[in-house]
Amino acid sequence: MILTVTLNTALDVTYRVPRLLPHTSHRVTGATERPGGKGVNVARVLAALGHKVTATGFAGGAVGAVVRELLAADAGVTDALLPCAGATRRTLAVVDEASGDTTQFNEPGPQITPAEWARFQSRYEELLDGARAVALCGSLPPGVPVGAYAVLVRTARAAGVPVLLDTSGEALRRGVAARPEMIKPNAAELAELTGSRDPLPATRDARRRGAHAVVTSLGPAGLLAATADGTWQAAPPRPLAGNPTGAGDSAVAGLLSALTEGLDWPARLTRAVALSAATVHAPAAGEFDPRTYEQVRGSVTVTHAQA
Repeated sequence: MILTVTLNTALDVTYRVPRLLPHTSHRVTGATERPGGKGVNVARVLAALGHKVTATGFAGGAVGAVVRELLAADAGVTDALLPCAGATRRTLAVVDEASGDTTQFNEPGPQITPAEWARFQSRYEELLDGARAVALCGSLPPGVPVGAYAVLVRTARAAGVPVLLDTSGEALRRGVAARPEMIKPNAAELAELTGSRDPLPATRDARRRGAHAVVTSLGPAGLLAATADGTWQAAPPRPLAGNPTGAGDSAVAGLLSALTEGLDWPARLTRAVALSAATVHAPAAGEFDPRTYEQVRGSVTVTHAQA
């Protein structure tokens, strides 16, 4: 079983409009609702790849109930979300069909009490007992300590379970110091962590800060990975137009699934890039287009990155 942690779960709402214009009314041409938050998206992709996966985190209020109802309909994902008194947040993505651009609105999330955080840590330790790997993903809801991910990384390491950490800001800085197996920042998150906007030295610098491997998302240009076995860049054959929301989460699912299967780094990166590209052609985060995945997977180029 692979465990995903989403402390700040969400109900992801996606609207499609012919053209997004400020200060006007819009006719919505399509709307979808999905259980969301980065780790939930990762869980759904892992399940689609055939892995047994358990999703944990917090869910509360009427929105949390909808998230759990929708999650129950996702085959292969086991719901281990813990109830909280506050209301689960919503995220709203508005897709401009004319340009293909997406505008995102993210609510902050529920206030988590110290007692709720303590209950989660106990449940997390129990779930690690059957886990082959764990993904710690996304933002921290109000009330959760900023060092929460560092605590969860150390707990997993003590249990012998490899951790992939995908977060940002101070939570990432502290989490890296706890020495996770892997982190997956995007270019902006990496620059914030290291102070450098040059991806190659910044990726290597991030690894020196404690992570065993650092995989940086370069957007349409693919992934850059600094590992104990070398540094690689993996790129799709061409940029794909579409909705990029959730593409990074699919890359995390690719990396984590390949890790549990014992694949080498070029194969891990190939899978992650192909899944990320295929998500751009999917209607919502946590999904990928199988045909695009197969097409891109056969055309990904993986090269050693030079200093």
